Amino acid sequence: MQALQLFGDRDLRLTEVEPPPAPGPGEVQVRVRAVGLNFIDVWGFRGMAFAKRKLPLTVGAEAAGEIAAVGEGVEGLSVGDAVVPYGALTCGRCRACREGRDNLCEDVSGVMGFHLDGFSRERVNLPARLVVKVPAGVDPVQAACAGIAFGTVQHMLFDNARLEPGESILVHAGGSGIGTAAIKMAKAIGCTVYTTVGDDAKGEKARALGADHVINYREERFEGEVRRLTKRKGVDVVFEHVGPETWNGSLLCLKRGGRLVTCGSTSGVSVQMNLMQLFQQQYRITGSFGCRIANIRESLDKMAAGLTPVIDTVLPLADFAKGLERLESRKVFGKILVTL
Repeated sequence: MQALQLFGDRDLRLTEVEPPPAPGPGEVQVRVRAVGLNFIDVWGFRGMAFAKRKLPLTVGAEAAGEIAAVGEGVEGLSVGDAVVPYGALTCGRCRACREGRDNLCEDVSGVMGFHLDGFSRERVNLPARLVVKVPAGVDPVQAACAGIAFGTVQHMLFDNARLEPGESILVHAGGSGIGTAAIKMAKAIGCTVYTTVGDDAKGEKARALGADHVINYREERFEGEVRRLTKRKGVDVVFEHVGPETWNGSLLCLKRGGRLVTCGSTSGVSVQMNLMQLFQQQYRITGSFGCRIANIRESLDKMAAGLTPVIDTVLPLADFAKGLERLESRKVFGKILVTL
């Protein structure tokens, strides 16, 4: 079968590999239909991975497909069911896994497509417990946004930031895959949404999604604008995933007791911050990585109810690298998907 594999830094090749065997007890075989691109794919593409990674590596951390075969003892899943796989190979035995805190697994084998062979292949065997059935009415290609993009946002906003109806939120990079999802999820519960974008065209699109206030960070200091618009009060929540370029400005945007939740650092990995500001303003800062399996179910339910992802581009698998280049260029608005 075909698989897209990384052989070295920025060296992606479409190759022929052996298909998986029949699924074993408790396993299912998934026929992959679509893969979502994320910055974790860019990091892997650049060679920013941990030592445990072995090359060549099949890429792709987020996907959707359908059940091709079912192993012994699997219940609730049948051949032909549309599904979304979880993006990490967790143990299923530790306390975190047993309590449904899957992204805190104490014995995780790694992230698919980053440490372990990922989803950019025609078929893959997985433990049935790591597969979520897609509700009726959800587009099977758009479902590929649930595993990371929607799931990450669901986890950040509602598990970690505890965003409440009517609160205010600053969403950075409102044109990104997770930024567009955050705008839509926050507006769906009646929040006032401030967002940053890199150009006016993205700004108009962000407004069309429901953003109340759009700030072009290339023309204005976003922290100054947020403080002006909120009459120096600040926002309840900052949705952060840019890193050093925006970190201290993001803290200035928070009201006293405000919450900042971060899942990424695309502009670097280290910052300096004012600790007196942190404790005097009583900020709450939460790191967030990936999501729980339950967040994927919640995300798919939102899609079924009409809260659909914003799709920038759909490409064939052979153009995966072109998709990564588009993602790196920051010209994207929404998600980039590749189809098999």
